[in-house]
Amino acid sequence: MPDRRKRLALLAAIMGSFVVGLDATAVNVALPAIRADLGGGLAGQQWVSNAYLLALGSLILVGGSLGDVFGERRVFSIGVAGFGLVSLLCAVAPSIEVLVACRTLQGAFGALLTPSALAVLVAVFPKNERGAAIGSWTAWGGIATVIGPLAGGFLVQTVSWRLIFAVNIPFVVITLMLVARAVPARDRGAAHARVDWLGAALTFFGLAGPVLALIRQPVVGWSSFQVWGPALGGPALLLLFVWYERRSPAPMLPLDLFKRRNFTVGNLQTFTMYGGLGITFFLLVLFLQEVAGYRPLEAGVALMPLTLVMFSLSKRTGRLADRLGPRLFMGFGPLTAALGLALMLRLDAHVSYLTVLLPALLLFAIGLACTVAPLTAAVLSDAEESNAGIASGVNNAIARIAGLLAIAAVGAVISAQFTSSLNAQLAGVPLTAQDRTVVAQARSQTLTSVSPSRAGTQVSLAVQIASVDAFHTGIEIASSLVALGGLIGLAGIRNPRRVVQCEDCAGGQLAGQPLDAARPRASGCATKTPSGVQPHGRV
Repeated sequence: MPDRRKRLALLAAIMGSFVVGLDATAVNVALPAIRADLGGGLAGQQWVSNAYLLALGSLILVGGSLGDVFGERRVFSIGVAGFGLVSLLCAVAPSIEVLVACRTLQGAFGALLTPSALAVLVAVFPKNERGAAIGSWTAWGGIATVIGPLAGGFLVQTVSWRLIFAVNIPFVVITLMLVARAVPARDRGAAHARVDWLGAALTFFGLAGPVLALIRQPVVGWSSFQVWGPALGGPALLLLFVWYERRSPAPMLPLDLFKRRNFTVGNLQTFTMYGGLGITFFLLVLFLQEVAGYRPLEAGVALMPLTLVMFSLSKRTGRLADRLGPRLFMGFGPLTAALGLALMLRLDAHVSYLTVLLPALLLFAIGLACTVAPLTAAVLSDAEESNAGIASGVNNAIARIAGLLAIAAVGAVISAQFTSSLNAQLAGVPLTAQDRTVVAQARSQTLTSVSPSRAGTQVSLAVQIASVDAFHTGIEIASSLVALGGLIGLAGIRNPRRVVQCEDCAGGQLAGQPLDAARPRASGCATKTPSGVQPHGRV
């Protein structure tokens, strides 16, 4: 293939993944503005985030296999076009319910787009050029995570949160033009190839059950069928999924992978760590805007050091882990990150950025930078090279599912903490009708502030204290989960016999594009072999 067409194909893959990364990080900054415009309280904000993660995490493995059946160009184009169309629907959503539905569709199309982008590179670039192409792709994915909060904050503050979604459209159109010009079509896969649709459906509804239960619980209570029905039904469907996958001739999830120690331990660590990270990123942006009074752009700028440290240090720590083995990095890295989170417990409604938040963010980021690349490498190194793609896809799906479940669960916990703290602060305080209205509204939002002009000073201070207490409770949970991940790594990980270059694993799920193509013939990390360093996979 001519060099020009290969460059255009690389640009198409970069732009498609760039839009997804930009959108995902920008939306977190926009959540307070979305609540102010469309309502929904904390539950609505949770669903805007979780609906996307639910569809993406549960469908990404089956999305990766669709490229084998229908061709990577076709699936990538459908993913990009669908993501763009649904982004437009998100931009004009008239209610929180419509926005949540559209975010679910965004996640579904993202599950097509993300793995197919890597598959396009594998199809277009010859073996000796593929590593450099994937390196460029991962680097630009990392840049999207850097500028996402900034771009989101700027658009929300200067125009509207709706522009976060509408701005995707020009990128989508250009990407589709590049695909049509530069990416060759190929025939459909073999007739015997199957897509595990039933497995995907069982995963989707199985995960949706506990998520729905945890988000509805603060509103209707544990005794409601809206809570205990999905809470019991979801796990039952997940057990049915495991039973079905063991017997399926073409399983979405090869369960034999979990017989390997580092693969199982690494994914367990991924689940605990990324659960904590999901809570942190969700709550911190809300707290800075809703309680501390940051404007959207200020909140985006405040988090920049985290991504910059991750982006600059991941490869360097990866080189050290290549020499020393990943175990110590996977142990002490999360423990360092957990200490950074613990420092965030010093935050109150009047945030001192330079002396309180920035040191906590830097320590948190250094711990993550020591962890994510070695974690990715350890998981991949314990799978056969022919299964490297699916191993990476499983790890990426688990990271997203962990964030999904953790965000849903923490909402119920911090809502209870907010209510308990607020009741304690207002015990014995006489409330006017206006005060009671303000308090009821605050309870539905959980992390919020009330102007003394709307209610008395005592009510305003009580809401502020309750919001800080609720935030601290969420951060304590996040810190505990991240620290637990470190202990799991120290106790369970063994330095692998087959070396996967940590340096080439970029920043895992947080810096650089994750390698989530669930295909046995593609992976971007490199493995040392007697003849040199080559990409994983059968090509």
